[in-house]
Amino acid sequence: MEMEGSSVAVVDCFIYASGGRKAGPMNITITFRHMVGTDAVKKHAHEKVAKLQKFLRQAMTAQVTLSVEGLVHVADVRISSGSLAFQATERGEDMYASIDIVLDKLERQIRDGKGSTIARKRGGTSAGEYAAEVEREAAAARSRS
Repeated sequence: MEMEGSSVAVVDCFIYASGGRKAGPMNITITFRHMVGTDAVKKHAHEKVAKLQKFLRQAMTAQVTLSVEGLVHVADVRISSGSLAFQATERGEDMYASIDIVLDKLERQIRDGKGSTIARKRGGTSAGEYAAEVEREAAAARSRS
């Protein structure tokens, strides 16, 4: 059932890992709310979201919701890959700029999460442990003075 003023485009792709072997399906759903979805916007959103797959180990599923609220363009993207889930929203005057910014936010989230996972695997200290250590050292320096 399709509501007036909204449309959905589902794009199924296959991603290829290094060596040309197929890694798995990538499902990107693009939903337009309160606006007419053009092929140019769909293509732009799909190309940008597809680039995030290179940061993830497992095939991803993405839900992209593009809407207009008054004069504000809103891009909301949710990505899941295995047990990982990421979400970001951006509001702006231009839909293309909102899509670019929201995907920059998601890339940052994915990279930060990946970095903390690698640090844990290598026996590094987590951010919380490091903050506690710095606080202890600062308290020790104050008590010496």
